Amino acid sequence: MTRLDSQMAFLMEAEKLRQILRATPIGDGSRKENSAEHSWHLALFAAVLGEHAPDGVQIDRVIRMLLIHDIVEIDAGDVPIYAQTKAGQAETEAAEQAAAERLFGLLPDDQAADFKALWTEFEAAETPDAVFAKSLDRFQPPNLNLASGGGSWKDYKVTFDVLDQRVGKPVRRGAPALWDWIAPKIRAVLG
Repeated sequence: MTRLDSQMAFLMEAEKLRQILRATPIGDGSRKENSAEHSWHLALFAAVLGEHAPDGVQIDRVIRMLLIHDIVEIDAGDVPIYAQTKAGQAETEAAEQAAAERLFGLLPDDQAADFKALWTEFEAAETPDAVFAKSLDRFQPPNLNLASGGGSWKDYKVTFDVLDQRVGKPVRRGAPALWDWIAPKIRAVLG
């Protein structure tokens, strides 16, 4: 198998991300967002909202991170943030780790190592780039839920306190101005 064969195998496998439906609807509420759309939208969020990142964050790395952060869902599926339990979290993490090995393993060794390291960095959310990327990953869905009149919040009977803990906390950590902007809008819908 040539380098290009390996790269194309990965790219064609990555296309399957379009088949993974998320809990959050698209803005008009007509259907669920898929994970490929989510990743693209997050990359655009990073490009547009990068000025709200802390000093030293490299937006080009954040964009790359966001483009691949959910690729593991091809094998592991999407677990909605409001449906995940502590007990199921270890199982989800193991499934995602196995998916990362398989999917990134389709690439040539150098690219596989680079992509896997970027994905692992995002998951750990310890570097400034990953913290900002994770904050955007949590910031985008509430915007879609607001646009769609409550979206998945209604399905999961989400309260503001639950949303603040699962979404607000990571958004405040990496982009406090974004949380300050959206929190009153969320509170107006959730009470």
